[in-house]
Amino acid sequence: MRVKELVLTILPPIVWIGMIYFASSQPYEQQDLRPILGEMDLSFVERWFSWVSFTYSNTVISIENRGVTGFVEFFLRKGAHVFVFFVLGFLIFRVLKLFKIKAVPQFFLTLLFIIAFASIDEFRHFHHPNRTGLIEDVILDTVGGLLGISTALFLQKIRER
Repeated sequence: MRVKELVLTILPPIVWIGMIYFASSQPYEQQDLRPILGEMDLSFVERWFSWVSFTYSNTVISIENRGVTGFVEFFLRKGAHVFVFFVLGFLIFRVLKLFKIKAVPQFFLTLLFIIAFASIDEFRHFHHPNRTGLIEDVILDTVGGLLGISTALFLQKIRER
């Protein structure tokens, strides 16, 4: 394997992990999207989704409870969990391919990494101002990771044909 190929496979997940670490170290106030969302016309959200109400980690998620901007921010933040771990699962799966591991063990080793990393990341939230570590977020992260792993596996199988 060429050095360039090795670097292009290993460097992206290292950078991505660093980005997750940095973002997880910030207090909530530095990541609060509500001021930006407050400048947007979100009246359609209230019109279409005012009936939505559910509980996430013992907190009621609804427009009535959180306001329109808080409601939209909740979905953006949780969507970010899925996206960030989708990319991480995809990248880690590619790294393990370098070690000539068969697809099934590669899948499960990547999944184990995702679960461990998500758990550690959420645990770290307990040590940062105004952040909370949630098992529900570990589950979301794992779902995102599974989607990324599945996508990488699918693309790998297509390339092998």
